[in-house]
Amino acid sequence: MILPALVLIVIYSYGPMLGIVIAFQKFVPALGIFESKWTGWDNFRYVMAMPDTGRVLWNTVLISFMKIVAGLIVPITVSLLLNEVRKELFKRGIQTLVYLPHFLSWVILGGILIDILSPSTGIVNQLLAAFGIEPIFFLGSNDWFRYILVLSDTWKDFGFSTIVYLAALTSINPSLYEAAAIDGAGRWKQTLHITLPGMAPVIILLTTLSLGQVLNAGFDQVFNLYSPQVYETGDIIDTFVYRIGLLDAQYGVATAVGLFKSVVSLTFISLSYYLAYRFANYRIF
Repeated sequence: MILPALVLIVIYSYGPMLGIVIAFQKFVPALGIFESKWTGWDNFRYVMAMPDTGRVLWNTVLISFMKIVAGLIVPITVSLLLNEVRKELFKRGIQTLVYLPHFLSWVILGGILIDILSPSTGIVNQLLAAFGIEPIFFLGSNDWFRYILVLSDTWKDFGFSTIVYLAALTSINPSLYEAAAIDGAGRWKQTLHITLPGMAPVIILLTTLSLGQVLNAGFDQVFNLYSPQVYETGDIIDTFVYRIGLLDAQYGVATAVGLFKSVVSLTFISLSYYLAYRFANYRIF
């Protein structure tokens, strides 16, 4: 039963790793990886000398960090609020509504956001105009684009994360709340001294594991929302590689950037698993 899964992993995960050699070549598709000219570290030197490299790396790290922080605060807050709802039907309805966007692709959500945030016909700018505020080109402004990415990503995925935190809440012993109520603790103090400490292991675990995603700022989302107007604040490593590799046909340079990202991501993933084991007693096996 394991054999088909192993075959798929070898074909689609380990097999393509042979293409790493392209990062050290001036790759020509007609010649293939065996006959293309070997250039050593030239592609890496070229990437590091590019004026956009530092900006792209900074955008990636900053956007990823903002998404990680928002992706922790919002689901924890919503799960705490849902935990206080006593009407089960209403609670399940809210859970379903916030969970649905997780199943939609960024192609669909991107089109929805473009319509909603349109400077001329978008509902957001129409509301702003009703209050006498000039229209804002949210997806074409370097001042707003990062925040739109973070807010839309959080809106899409916080419902899925909320399920994890709600599951953590069910493991808290109800007798602790009863004892706290007898001692005169209100709902707020019960949340601070029972609920949050009870959720702490899961919060620490998910926080440390999210470190492995620090260079994954979301290609699908950015690709469907960005434009040359917001390259300054919205261009990330994945979109940078896409333009260099597929549009400019600099396959060796694009592979070098991808390899650099993979090495850094591997380092952070290893660190995150160590921290998860150290602080949350998480084990892979």
